[in-house]
Amino acid sequence: MEILRCEKVSRIYGSGGSQVAALNQIDLTVERGEFVAIVGASGSGKSTLLHILGSVDRPTSGRVLVEGADISALSRTQAAIFRRRKVGLIYQFYNLIPTVTVRKNILMPLLLDRRKPNREYFDRVVHALGIEDRLEALPNQLSGGQQQRAAIARALIYRPALLLADEPTGNLDRKNSREIIDMLKLSNRNLNQTILLITHDERIALEADRIVEIEDGRIVSDKKKNGEVRRKEEEA
Repeated sequence: MEILRCEKVSRIYGSGGSQVAALNQIDLTVERGEFVAIVGASGSGKSTLLHILGSVDRPTSGRVLVEGADISALSRTQAAIFRRRKVGLIYQFYNLIPTVTVRKNILMPLLLDRRKPNREYFDRVVHALGIEDRLEALPNQLSGGQQQRAAIARALIYRPALLLADEPTGNLDRKNSREIIDMLKLSNRNLNQTILLITHDERIALEADRIVEIEDGRIVSDKKKNGEVRRKEEEA
C-alpha cells in the first residue's frame, strides 16, 4: 500500500539570475513498510527532499502526499502538528533536551500532543533499543550511541507514518553505527515502520531494501536490493 507520493516536486532557492534548483521535478512513491536509502553527493538535494517530506520545508512547486493527504501547502501550525503526529525525524545531532531525563525526552512528542503513552509499546521500544536502564539519566550522562538510541525511541514513540533519518550515524564510530542501523532494521521489520534514510555511506545504503540516487536535484537511479530497476533516468 502506498504511503508516500511526490509529484513533480521542485525546490528553488533565490530569485532572478541567482536561482538554484535544489530539487527538479522529483517523482517518487514509497510503499508502507519499505526501507529506502537516499544517496547522493553533497549538494545533490537529498537533505532538501527529506526536509520537504517532513514538512520542515515546502516545495516551490509540485505535491507531496502522505497517506493520501497533501502536505505541500500546510500552514506553519499545521506542519508542526503533522510532524508531531506523522513523521519521526532523526538527525546525526541528537537534539535531545539536555535538562530533562531520557524518559521525558522520549515521551516529549506525546506530552506536547497531550496524549497518554502506551506503556507496553514504550517498554517494547526502549527494550529493543537497549536503553531501558538509562531512562532516568540526563542526555549528557549517555554515550553518543545511547543518545542516538534515545533519539530513535523518541521518533518511534508515536508510531509515525514515516521515519526520516538524515545521516543518523554521522557522529558515531563503526560499532555504534552498526548497532543503530540494526535498530532501524529491527523497527522496519518488527514494527512495519516505513523508513527513508539519507546516507553517503555505501555500506549503510546496502542495508536498505531499495536505493534511490539523487544527482543535481533529480532522481537518476531507483533500484531494489534484488536489482530490480524501479525508475530509469530518462523517465524523470
